[in-house]
Amino acid sequence: MPLKPSFTLVIMGVSGAGKSTVGRLVAERTESLFLDADDFHAAENLAKMAAGEPLSDTDREPWLSALRDEITRRNNAGQTVILACSALKESYREQLRAAGPQVVFVHLHGTREQLTERLEQRDKHFFPHSLLDSQLADLEPPSDALTLDIAATPNDLATQILVPFFNRLP
Repeated sequence: MPLKPSFTLVIMGVSGAGKSTVGRLVAERTESLFLDADDFHAAENLAKMAAGEPLSDTDREPWLSALRDEITRRNNAGQTVILACSALKESYREQLRAAGPQVVFVHLHGTREQLTERLEQRDKHFFPHSLLDSQLADLEPPSDALTLDIAATPNDLATQILVPFFNRLP
């Protein structure tokens, strides 16, 4: 069981930053619930991104509302949630924070070159690497998040998250 009362740790960043990989590791090591925000997108949003078209704020609104509601539901049930979510803009993070003060963020940050290389290595993912520039343009780096460099291995990143948020090493 987690060492702190239920909360939601949002692992954020642009596509290719390793949000899902790192999030799964943290969830596994802390026996927390892992959720991937991609699983909450409407089919229309997935099709739009697969076609190489960036999502608008209007497209994202129902998605963010569903995520906020899920965070609220899970935390109210006593579950600690690790959520992999781009959360690119401050306004998006504010929508997630509306679930309560227990929502905190970790920002996985890398260079365009690192991200492009990772995206080009992906197989069978709906998000084309051609949309990376639109995500980088939309990204408003958070001032209140733990920011970690993706040059570290996923295991090292998970460890860097475990100490401040779970008060333990793996």
